[in-house]
Amino acid sequence: MASRHSRRSAEQPPMTDAALDAKVLVISAAAELAGMHPQTLRQYDRLGLVQPARTAGGGRRYSLRDVAQLREIQRLSQEDGVNLAGIKRIMQLEHQVTALRVHVTELMSHVDTLEQERAELEAVVGPFKAARRTRISRETALVVWRPPHA
Repeated sequence: MASRHSRRSAEQPPMTDAALDAKVLVISAAAELAGMHPQTLRQYDRLGLVQPARTAGGGRRYSLRDVAQLREIQRLSQEDGVNLAGIKRIMQLEHQVTALRVHVTELMSHVDTLEQERAELEAVVGPFKAARRTRISRETALVVWRPPHA
């Protein structure tokens, strides 16, 4: 028999990016969800591993995505033995890979648009090109320049 929790999660739609990124958790709640001490979260903030939002009074606010990142930091540290400097570098590289993937997707979309435009132009120019059978001779010459000896 399925537990109440599994039935409930099956009924709930997946969380949106906005919900995952909402900075609503106070440090104690984020620390509890991540299974860490609040002081550890403060240290990770100082090191730039996690960037919580700040309230007008200076309090930290974390998102569910931040909590997932904290758990990944903990996993890399405890299970894989990576030090905090290494974790920071891994995270920087992961952000870079994500940005590059977005850029590649944008470029591929641009290439698709250009290919579609080319096909449309060929469809228009094609009949004119086929009607013109005149062959144009193009001669080329290679010129090598050598500077005068001083």
